[in-house]
Amino acid sequence: MSDKRTIKIDEKLIEVDPNLTLIQACEHAGIEIPRFCYHERLSIAGNCRMCLVEIVGGPPKPAASCAMQVKDLRPGPDGAPSEIRTNSPMVRKAREGVMEFLLINHPLDCPICDQGGECDLQDQAMAYGVDFSRYREPKRANAELDLGPLVETHMTRCIHCTRCVRFITEVAGIAEMGQTGRGEDVEITSVLTTTLDTNLQGNIIDLCPVGALVSKPYSFTARPWELRKTESIDVMDALGSSIRVDTKGREVMRILPRNHDDVNEEWISDKTRFVWDGLRRQRLDRPYIRENGRLRPASWPEALDAAATAMKGRKVAGLIGDLAPVEAVYALKQLIEAIGGTVECRTDGAKLPAGNRSGYVGTAAIADIDQARMIQLIGTDPRTEAPVLNARIRKAWIQGAQVGVIGPASDLTYGYALAGPGREALAQLSGRTTSDATRDKPSLVIVGQGALRGDDGAAVLGHAMRLAQNSASGLLILHTAASRVGAMDVGAVTEGGMDAALDGAEVVWSLGADEVEITARDAGGPFVIYQGSHGDRGAHRADVILPAACYTEENGLFVNTEGRPQLALRANFAPGEAKENWAIIRALSPLLGKTQPWQTLAELRGALIEDVPHLARIDEVPENAWQPVEVGPLGSGDFQTAIRDFYLSNPIARSSVLMGQLSEMAAARSARALAAE
Repeated sequence: MSDKRTIKIDEKLIEVDPNLTLIQACEHAGIEIPRFCYHERLSIAGNCRMCLVEIVGGPPKPAASCAMQVKDLRPGPDGAPSEIRTNSPMVRKAREGVMEFLLINHPLDCPICDQGGECDLQDQAMAYGVDFSRYREPKRANAELDLGPLVETHMTRCIHCTRCVRFITEVAGIAEMGQTGRGEDVEITSVLTTTLDTNLQGNIIDLCPVGALVSKPYSFTARPWELRKTESIDVMDALGSSIRVDTKGREVMRILPRNHDDVNEEWISDKTRFVWDGLRRQRLDRPYIRENGRLRPASWPEALDAAATAMKGRKVAGLIGDLAPVEAVYALKQLIEAIGGTVECRTDGAKLPAGNRSGYVGTAAIADIDQARMIQLIGTDPRTEAPVLNARIRKAWIQGAQVGVIGPASDLTYGYALAGPGREALAQLSGRTTSDATRDKPSLVIVGQGALRGDDGAAVLGHAMRLAQNSASGLLILHTAASRVGAMDVGAVTEGGMDAALDGAEVVWSLGADEVEITARDAGGPFVIYQGSHGDRGAHRADVILPAACYTEENGLFVNTEGRPQLALRANFAPGEAKENWAIIRALSPLLGKTQPWQTLAELRGALIEDVPHLARIDEVPENAWQPVEVGPLGSGDFQTAIRDFYLSNPIARSSVLMGQLSEMAAARSARALAAE
């Protein structure tokens, strides 16, 4: 049997895979079929009937194109190709009938609906709706659901496509939404009216084809045609999800996902989607200098002069934070090393090997998870560290992949075999001889930062690499900081790690390194220059504050956890006197007698790419040469997860009121209920 089958769609002959559904075959032919319930990444429900097509020679009624495969079509007379019509009188009449049914109970409140202007029902009603209705019965009303502070419900608008139910069940991996009742009594509801316990729930807002599920924080703040849309990259975790930042004037109004099959598909985490209110609060909008124990506002010349004066003739250490673009890291490294200082990006203590890309990135791509039959997780909780990656692992598990875990037991939304909580289990597993049958299966080893932060982090990595080598597996190092891989690529490391970098340092330049505790001045600590966007921990400790742009306010390169260079584009402008990160470093360099040779970001990128050529390959995953790390002796103890609180993991998130509320709700859910005495 041929791998392809020829069919005729609207008088056009095409060859398609016989396993495709008719709606997919029509898309191959360049014909768009209207749909409400069908979605490429969810199971087929076939309950909206909007995708009806006519099958020539078939039953005398239209067929749902989402629920029928090409191989189910009968051939025409004398073996002629099967024929489908998508715009015949039968099809138009059927779709108009479906639309009339959908609008029987729909409230038609488009002027006050947040979905107005980007609503599938609105768009299809323009094409298939009629200007009258034969139904005069009172419209049905539904009680609203309380799904929490993220998703606002208007269930009277619901057309029961069940996209939300299928996403929550299949992708997010929880069972807290469902459909009850039959006929006129059918409704979407949550189990015991509970809020959703998943950090992917915001995706059901995008999936809802009507205004039944809308964004609660964004509600009534803007219309889609008022917004300026900028394609960018997320930095809330190291996955590098493709996003679209929508702005109105100088303010970010919302953040939406963009499709990228090899990275985030079309999902983003709730932190990525809703952290935008943190971009507005606790912002540093002017320089400050500490005098007599108190910070006072200063001008840029004053602040830069104070920083330069403090640095001259002293040992300087530069610390790279989690959200810094590669250009700023490179510029800071060049400046500090030019005056004899040191720079370190591994501020969490992870023992990542400098110069060995197979050791700090790995050899696998995120998309390799889809084909993996065996996945071994070491010292990581991907549900917290990278929720979208975790959903991808769940998809592989549903398709038959086996998942093993070395680390603390937790609810990952899929079944797994727990080999043990820590180093002893890793030593046993990495020392085993793997059978040829196992080696022939596509497999992955995913190592989290929680496993690499101990004193024996390098040995842990060595054992993980030996396990990957013995089992012929791909290796993926799962990072938690968006800036880490790019900083490692440009060599922002000091032999001996952060302790060696800070040893004897009289001045510390913190490039947004808010997760680092630096000894106070009155206890003999160093002079601290803080360059960042928010008044977080680093700013509280600083002696000079240089206000900088955040990730939506400047163009910048980031390298994600699989080693893929990505471009974040500026969507709005920084508040007040805050400047772009690279420009601040460039402005300071002449005061230290080390004037940097670039005047623009393009010139800086040119120098950066000359030093690190693979950074020019935007959106490509370079192949890394395998360099095993020495398998040293392991310590004792269990692995700990890298992130304690998913919602408060960086300065932007900690400035967000909504993230604080979600953190409190998560803590309340995890607290064990106690009975009254």
